[in-house]
Parts: sequence; structure tokens; C-alpha cells
Amino acid sequence: MAPASRSTTFVLVHGAWAGSWCWVRVADRLIARGHRVYAPTLSGLGERSHLADSEIDLTTHVNDVVNEIRWKDLHQIVLVGHSYAGFVITGVAERLRERIASIVYVDAFIPTDGQSFADLAPWLDRTQRMTPPPPSTEGDFVDEVDRAWADSKATAQPTATFTESLSVTGAYQRIRTKIYVCATNGPLSRNADPLRSDASWTIYDVESGHDVEIDAPDRLVQILETAI
Repeated sequence: MAPASRSTTFVLVHGAWAGSWCWVRVADRLIARGHRVYAPTLSGLGERSHLADSEIDLTTHVNDVVNEIRWKDLHQIVLVGHSYAGFVITGVAERLRERIASIVYVDAFIPTDGQSFADLAPWLDRTQRMTPPPPSTEGDFVDEVDRAWADSKATAQPTATFTESLSVTGAYQRIRTKIYVCATNGPLSRNADPLRSDASWTIYDVESGHDVEIDAPDRLVQILETAI
């Protein structure tokens, strides 16, 4: 791929039980194409798992990204969230919509007002202080080597991040460019269905498992560059 015609700032937000490590393939490709990339690890996860605490909640994770954007003086960003991070980037849009040029939900949840992640995951045990990552199964990733790698990196997540509900006024809907990336072999493919008839959204179907950034980084980079 030739270098991008225009440099853009991307903020990549990982999903549950993960960390910035899951974005490394996408980040490396975007940087090689001349873009600025920020991929913060959310509090209590990944390389910040030693700081895990039951007091960490969804607001904490929204603040993680809001402060990344504010303290690094980022503007006109492409804000990207995978899976659980659909809650996080929706919350960020409520606070910093004027700094977001495009928002991209990568096989992600798009919460309604007052909804929590736990509302969409009835299997989740709300009584635990920390929620361990669910076991992966064969076929979750295109490559079994990637499955083993992801399993080795996954960390327990503070349960309050899943049980806290989000206040949603619809700020994300007023962002100029809205994209949904649907993993055709992932568990959230139906999330894209209500958006397909909405002209304000662009939907991309990608043949991959739920972790598009790991299974199909080249295709995801192509899609992200359409948000510029």
C-alpha cells in the first residue's frame, strides 16, 4: 500500500479483558502510512493490570480516553472502539464530540441510554469483584496461534466496568462520519442490522472472527482510512 495522502490522528480503544497489545498490528500499519496513533490501555487491564481495583468502573475507562485526548491536545481524531469499547467511545463522544471527526465501532456494542454491558451479557456474574476473561474456543480466531497469543495476554477486568450504566444523549450520532465494522464470523454481527438502512452510517462487512484487529489488520486499516 502506498503512503496515505493525508496524515490523520487515530485513537484506538481495545475491548474487554484486553489491552493496547491487541492493536499492535493495526497501529504499526497506520504509523507506517504516516498517521499518528494513540492506543491507551484502559485502567486495570493489560500492562496496567497491576493497578486493578474494584473501584474502577466504566466512568474510569471513559476518563482514560478523555484524558488521553485532552492531555495530548488531540483534535479532529478518528475514534475507534472494539467490542466493549463501544460503551467507552460512546461515553467519550458525550464529553468531547467537538474533537471527534469520525467514530468507528469495530464489531462493537452501541449502548442506549441507561444501558450497561452487563445488560447485554446476562451470563456475567455481577457479584464478583473481578471478572475473568471467558475461555476462548476453537474458531474464535482465523489462526490458532493468534488465539493462544490472545489468551496469554487476557486479564481479568473490574466488574464495575460492566455493571455501570452509561448516560447517552446521542452525541455520537452527530459526529460527521460514523462507521460500523461487522465481523461476519463474530458474535455481534446483528448489531449492524439496524444501521444498514440508516444513510448516516457506513457499514463494512469483514470476513473474520470477533477480533478484527487481529484477524484482518490490513482490511481494517483500509476501512479506517475511509474515515479520514
